[in-house]
Amino acid sequence: MKKLNMLLLSLMFLAQFSYAQDIPQREVPSLVLNSFKQLFPKALDVEWEIRGEDYVVEFENIFGDDHKAWFNPTGKLLKHKQEIRVSQLPDVVRASIKNDFKGYRIDSAEKIQAENSVTYKVEVETLFDEWEAIYSEDGKLLEKWRD
Repeated sequence: MKKLNMLLLSLMFLAQFSYAQDIPQREVPSLVLNSFKQLFPKALDVEWEIRGEDYVVEFENIFGDDHKAWFNPTGKLLKHKQEIRVSQLPDVVRASIKNDFKGYRIDSAEKIQAENSVTYKVEVETLFDEWEAIYSEDGKLLEKWRD
């Protein structure tokens, strides 16, 4: 039984690394790299990985905000996630958070653009409790979970 458990743990460990693998920029296809450079010309501290067929890049802007972008092999941007200041959340989203999480403060916020939609992921907290939530552009709570 112990050997079976070790084998399962080893397989799970290997599966994690086969799903996402860090790669040097020189191994990123030129279509993907050109698209990235055109969309994010001032990106700093760039790190690439491949997930399945898609290329994922993590980077910062000149203000130190974290970004993450997903590209398909033809260079099409699939998704872009960026760290934003709480003040950059739309008023309707901030109002919904205030209503949904009375007594909580917003700890961090991200803007997520995928396909033709924009959503906002927030972390809210009190001294004793933390939640993460996803909101639509119009302030509708789409999903929440305890952190």
